[in-house]
Amino acid sequence: MKKGFERKIITTADGSHTLELVGMDEHYHSTFGAVQESRHVFIRHGLLRISEKETHVNILEVGFGTGLNAVLTLLESQKRGALVHYFTLEPFPLVKEEYELLNYPEVLTEGQGRGSFLALHQSDWEKDVEIAQGFVFYKSKAGLMEAVLPLELFNLVYYDAFGPDTQPGLWDFEVFEKVYGLMRPGGILVTYSAKGAVRRALKACGFQIEKLTGPPGKREMTRATKPLI
Repeated sequence: MKKGFERKIITTADGSHTLELVGMDEHYHSTFGAVQESRHVFIRHGLLRISEKETHVNILEVGFGTGLNAVLTLLESQKRGALVHYFTLEPFPLVKEEYELLNYPEVLTEGQGRGSFLALHQSDWEKDVEIAQGFVFYKSKAGLMEAVLPLELFNLVYYDAFGPDTQPGLWDFEVFEKVYGLMRPGGILVTYSAKGAVRRALKACGFQIEKLTGPPGKREMTRATKPLI
């Protein structure tokens, strides 16, 4: 991905916004529904699954983007009383004129969560910030391969980079090998991608692979687990 690409806000089928990369046939979320995709892939099959056995969740998100996964995680963790330390990577952050127009607070909380949503975007970079009680947020402009992160810290990974056709370098063995080393045994990685090459790369690193039903508009998604030692 290169700087200087044009983004525009569009409304997806469930009424929630996403961003389109103009001229690249790429979107930040499914056009069948941004919120329902994020809930299905990252909350239902990621956060809720790991919360069955962990009360303190360390999350690594590859691709902060619009902040949708983060705000959904914040809302769900507050509902459940879970403790979350959320690390997110975003080399190409949205500017104020973009994120202030996104309608997630209205769609999710009838506008009551706007303050928290804006806080995610406006918080300092490279610094722990407590967005809400029990939810500590850290964001970095580093790319995944450049980021310096603790080994075996994360028990949940949201792998939400642009697709393999747009960013092939973020879906190969070398990248997933690094992610594997950052995860605790028993930790899980969830991604919307169901490509065979992606699953083979994950499996080659040592992950156990599950093929799960995808969100509306997508037949399958992937969940990968780092085996217990």
